[in-house]
Amino acid sequence: MSVKPYIVGISGGSASGKTSFLRNLVEQLPSGQLCIVSQDNYYRPKELQLKDENGQINFDLPTSIDRIAFFNDMQRLAQGETITLMEYTFNNTGRAANEIVVKPAPVIVMEGLFVFHYEEIREALDLKVYIDAREEVKLERRLKRDRDERGYDHETVIYQWNNHVMPSYQKYLRPYRDEADIIVTNNLNYDKGLQVLCNHLRAVRLG
Repeated sequence: MSVKPYIVGISGGSASGKTSFLRNLVEQLPSGQLCIVSQDNYYRPKELQLKDENGQINFDLPTSIDRIAFFNDMQRLAQGETITLMEYTFNNTGRAANEIVVKPAPVIVMEGLFVFHYEEIREALDLKVYIDAREEVKLERRLKRDRDERGYDHETVIYQWNNHVMPSYQKYLRPYRDEADIIVTNNLNYDKGLQVLCNHLRAVRLG
């Protein structure tokens, strides 16, 4: 790739709508012009995760992610290399993990909770996008998602929300909101914010 890729970081609290936003972003742009590296596929094995005072694994800490591999794969894509990794299935034993092949593209999107917190990634970003939503909206979405897609019961989701998700959000995500170049509010929908980002990417890289 002769032109340096444009690296975009997209972050936001749990259930703020990042996955849907990214799916629609891909649909809006020409095929092959954008690739996505999702932090979710870099979780360390369960036996390496930290536990809280009640013995419950806390997946909402920056240390839960293989930070080095996440950063190295971003660098490899930026140098024009293709990367291969295994999909993380969120401990859903009934779901087989798929192999994910990510090819380099003019726009590289680094997506996840901690892309702004990890200094080495934050400093490499050309654009920072923060997906925002009210707390009660995010909780409602997470309850539905974790029940339907990940097989978690209500009590587990609430426990994680109060003891892991929100403390992590306040410490590792919310402080970076005001440093973002684009803040997309997604209480009802993100249509206008999505259009702003698409227009920007077309202008700076895609033509």
